[in-house]
Amino acid sequence: MSEFLKVENVDVEYPGKGFLSKPFKALHSVSIELGKGETLGLVGESGSGKTTLGRAILGLAPVTAGSIRFQGEEISKASRKERQRLSRDIQVVFQDPYTSLNPSMEIGQILAEPLEIQGMKGDEAKKRIKELLDQVNLPKDAIHRLPREFSGGQRQRVAIARALALAPKLIVCDEPVSALDLTTQARILDLFLQIQQDTGVSYLFVSHDLDVVRHISHRIAVMYKGEIVEQGEAMKVSKNPDHPYTQRLLMASPVPDPDRQAKRREERKALLALQAQAAS
Repeated sequence: MSEFLKVENVDVEYPGKGFLSKPFKALHSVSIELGKGETLGLVGESGSGKTTLGRAILGLAPVTAGSIRFQGEEISKASRKERQRLSRDIQVVFQDPYTSLNPSMEIGQILAEPLEIQGMKGDEAKKRIKELLDQVNLPKDAIHRLPREFSGGQRQRVAIARALALAPKLIVCDEPVSALDLTTQARILDLFLQIQQDTGVSYLFVSHDLDVVRHISHRIAVMYKGEIVEQGEAMKVSKNPDHPYTQRLLMASPVPDPDRQAKRREERKALLALQAQAAS
């Protein structure tokens, strides 16, 4: 694998809340790699550290040890000016498509903002905005509408368009479909896949849902209590995992068939009992 994104032995530590409180270590020696045009699914339950890892790559979480290299460049301690330059190549799509968009700005203004920061204005910016709306399958009249006039799925398409504005090479997707209903989730995931096929962009796709990351990922890394506990090819990790925690995640994934869901629930209970017995 070419060294496109390489995270090596990264720790993230936050100060304790009280005067004498010990620091809280959110990540413990985390290492992952991501290739060009590849999707790495990062999965784990709430509090596992998966979002913190995404934030560390974006420069939004304090890296206290280890290395983050993007296209051979060390970025874990990048300055604000260096981060502005990196924003051309590294973008993010957040979980909530409404709170991540300025409710008082028209869609055209939202999409123009990153272009203007990088010096693109006038007719060139207007042309790019129209291209972005086409790319995420939104109508041309969206340019003069406000975020509240769209559904959740459409707002997420706007957020994706904004992330794509500068033609980035890497997008950190932080739970980008968890706030959407199942039908809309499927459409947005298909949109991500189509965009990757068309542009060659890489995704670090953060989710708590093993079924979601299976659908979109080439490889999967599983996080538990701030550590990577399992990594591998997507089908292997999501269908036949080795680590007990990944096995519990798989059992917790909902299925549409009530009988299969009931059976999976019983299997999960049996697995938890077996693991508790082994630990005692």
